[in-house]
Amino acid sequence: MIYEKVKKLCKQKKISIYRLEKDLNFSASTIVKWKKSIPAADKLKAVADYLHVSIEDLLEDNPEPKGE
Repeated sequence: MIYEKVKKLCKQKKISIYRLEKDLNFSASTIVKWKKSIPAADKLKAVADYLHVSIEDLLEDNPEPKGE
């Protein structure tokens, strides 16, 4: 769920998951692993801040994140 929202937001902003991970100094495939695991709060906050959305937007069941 979280991974899919991040993926959709990245697509809307025309950046790759790879670019997001690099910009945030995450190790490779950190975000892809979120398909099967729950991210640490600090990593989730970093992604939310980078994508200009709230953490709640990433956690909600609503399939469409609000974004800016």
